[in-house]
Amino acid sequence: MSQQTVNEQTLGLPPITLNSSDFERLRLLANAAADSHPDAADFLAREVDRAVVVDTAPPGVVVMGSRLSFRDESTGQVRHVTLVYPDEADIGAGKISVLTPIGAALVGLSVGQSIEWQTPAGARRPLTVLEVDGRA
Repeated sequence: MSQQTVNEQTLGLPPITLNSSDFERLRLLANAAADSHPDAADFLAREVDRAVVVDTAPPGVVVMGSRLSFRDESTGQVRHVTLVYPDEADIGAGKISVLTPIGAALVGLSVGQSIEWQTPAGARRPLTVLEVDGRA
């Protein structure tokens, strides 16, 4: 078992997959946002660093531009969103930025996977990906 696998299991982090094009752009975004959004940028950078990078992610994986639904396991609330880059974000239209705690937590997950994300108030909340419809 690799050290990365051991660390992910110890931390309770599910394996994630990124397209090679998303990987490069997300890595640059995390570096560029380090000063303006340090917590979100750090979380996104950690997610990008631990991802398995493939040419094309298989169906059911959250990639940039994916329409998806997820459930907040703390409240049972199901949300339908599109994962976008910060300049496309529009909460009212259901477009959430990958440079938010929820967005960074969702990227790379597959249908059925769960992960905990940290709210701005510091609470930890699990979410589960229910469906990925593809790109918007």
